[in-house]
Amino acid sequence: MPGPLSGVRVLDLTGVVSGPFATMFLADQGADVLKIEPIGGDITRRSRATIDKDGEFSALFISSNRGKRSLSIDVKSAAGREVLARLVAQTDVLVQNFRPGTMERLGLGVDELRQRHPRLIYVSISGVGDTGPYVKKRVYDPIIQGLSGFADIQSQPVTNRPQMIRTIVCDKTTAVFTAQAVAAALYAREKTGQGDHIQVAMLDAMISYLWPEGMMQYTVVGAEATAADPNDRPDLVFKTSDGYITAGTISDSEWQGFCRASGDPELAKDPRFATPSARSVNATARINKMAEYIGLHTTAEWLERLDAADVPCAPILRRGEIIHNEQVIARQIIAEFDQPKVGRVRQPKPAARFEINEAAIGGPAPRVGEHSRDVLRELGYDDSAIDKMIAERSVRVAV
Repeated sequence: MPGPLSGVRVLDLTGVVSGPFATMFLADQGADVLKIEPIGGDITRRSRATIDKDGEFSALFISSNRGKRSLSIDVKSAAGREVLARLVAQTDVLVQNFRPGTMERLGLGVDELRQRHPRLIYVSISGVGDTGPYVKKRVYDPIIQGLSGFADIQSQPVTNRPQMIRTIVCDKTTAVFTAQAVAAALYAREKTGQGDHIQVAMLDAMISYLWPEGMMQYTVVGAEATAADPNDRPDLVFKTSDGYITAGTISDSEWQGFCRASGDPELAKDPRFATPSARSVNATARINKMAEYIGLHTTAEWLERLDAADVPCAPILRRGEIIHNEQVIARQIIAEFDQPKVGRVRQPKPAARFEINEAAIGGPAPRVGEHSRDVLRELGYDDSAIDKMIAERSVRVAV
C-alpha cells in the first residue's frame, strides 16, 4: 500500500546530509521526492570512498537519497530557472539548505515563491539560522557539536578535554526535526489551505535535543552553581572478562537486582547506594563498584544473571556484529536491495512503522540525472527542447 505521504510532491534542493536525509524520510513515507542535482552531481556522491567503478555512488549518498528521483540541471542557466519555476508550481514542499541569500539570487526566495504559491511549504535548513553574528559562518557538523554542548558533554573525566561524537549527529538529528516539521505543516495546510515557511537551524535543533538531561543543571534559573552536573560521571560501558556490556540501575528494584546478580550480599547493605538520590550523588562510586564485579565474569554470564534479575542490560555490539544480532534479525530492521552500478546493498527500514499506510524503502538511490528526461516531459517539454538543453549543458541525462 502507498505510504502516508503518497501524493505529496517534494522538491529537494538540498545537499550534503541534513537536507537529503530529511527528504529521504519523506520518500520512505510515500512522497514523490525530486532531487535537484548540479550537472556534476551531489557532492556526497564522491564523499569519502566511492563504491562503484565510475565514482557515481558513495555509501553516504545511497543512505541519504534512496527512493528519490534525480533531475540534474544548471539552476543558474535561463533554461534551468524556467524548469524550476514550472516545478515549484506543482510542488507541495520545497526544501533547501543553501547559504543565506543564495535562493534569492536564483529567483527562488521564500517571500516571492510563497506570494505566488500560497499553499507551498518552504523549508530552510541552516547551520545557525538567519540572524546573529555567526550567520555568515561556514558550518559543518563539528562546528555545531562545539557550539551546542555536545563536545563538552563527551569530555574526558580526568582531563576534562572536550571530545567530538564520531558521527554526524547534528546533521542527522536536524533531519529528523525537519521531517517532523514538514508533516506538521502538511497537516496544518489541510485545515487552513495555507502553506508555511519552516526554518530549522542545526544549532537550535541540537540545543533542544540536548536539553532534557544534558542541561539539567541549567534548567532552574539562579540555581546553576548549586546543581550537580549529571554528566560528570563515568559512562555505562563495563568491561567483562571477554567483552563489554552496558547495564542500568536507576530504580530501587534495578539496583537490588544487580546486587543479587553480583552474588555479594554485602553490596545491598552499602548506604551510599541504598536510595535513588544516594545512587545519584554517589554515581561515580556506584559505577566503579559495578565495574569491579562485572569484570570478574564473561559477557554471556552477566547478561544471563542481569536478565534473570530484571536489570536493563545489553551487549555492546561492534558495528560488524549489528547485522547479525538476534534482535535486529527478529525485527527485520535491515533490508537488502539491488543498487544499480553497485550491487547488493543494505539499508535500515523506516523506523516508524505504519499499520495501514505502510512506509517502505522506495527503491535505490538515483543516478545523476536518471529521471531528467521523464521529469521534463512531465513539465510539457518535448524531446527536441530537452535535447537542446542537454546540448547546452543546462540539463544532464544519465546514460
